Amino acid sequence: MTGSTGDTRSRIQAVALELFTEHGYEKTSLREIAERLGVTKAALYYHFKSKDDIVNSFVSDRIDRLDQLIAWAREQPADATGRRAMIRRYAAEFFGDDGQSVLRFFEQNQTVLRNLPSGKLMRERLLRMAEALAGPGTSPADQLRATLGLFAIHSSWFAIRGPGIDDEQRQRLALEIAYELLDRIDGTAAAGDAPVAGAGSGPADEGSAAD
Repeated sequence: MTGSTGDTRSRIQAVALELFTEHGYEKTSLREIAERLGVTKAALYYHFKSKDDIVNSFVSDRIDRLDQLIAWAREQPADATGRRAMIRRYAAEFFGDDGQSVLRFFEQNQTVLRNLPSGKLMRERLLRMAEALAGPGTSPADQLRATLGLFAIHSSWFAIRGPGIDDEQRQRLALEIAYELLDRIDGTAAAGDAPVAGAGSGPADEGSAAD
């Protein structure tokens, strides 16, 4: 693929993602994407034959990056320090490049994505990331804490409102909430928390780790 072709493909992905987020996947046509790009529909077809192809392409790119992150996360220590390192890197991925746009698209187009293979693949990767955060043998409550830690990052773009809040502040606040959840894993779980079948809960942390 030439640099020019690659640039055009990236532009199509970026503009399509923008329109899908603004108007919804179902209400956006290939013609509208081509018009915003300033190219003919035939030129768009050269790269992508359908809207599904466009979605699958940018989801595939995101999944490749998540796979690398998950592989790295599984090598980190299963303690508060390791979990904080994992969620920081996840937040950097989310807030970097087009991370927010991709996940915002997913949040706003859940119905459509249920029927697309790419949607199922992304959900699977998010579950794997939550499993890496929770660590082996954790209780159902701790599994939920790990998942909610991820959601703290995801939801920060719409849950944190107010004038003058930039992405850096949004990311910092999201991480503070995620830390509160993740630091409780294997630490202050309620007495009624049951371990995962066939595995016991890990030992309690000696206090939360410093960032």
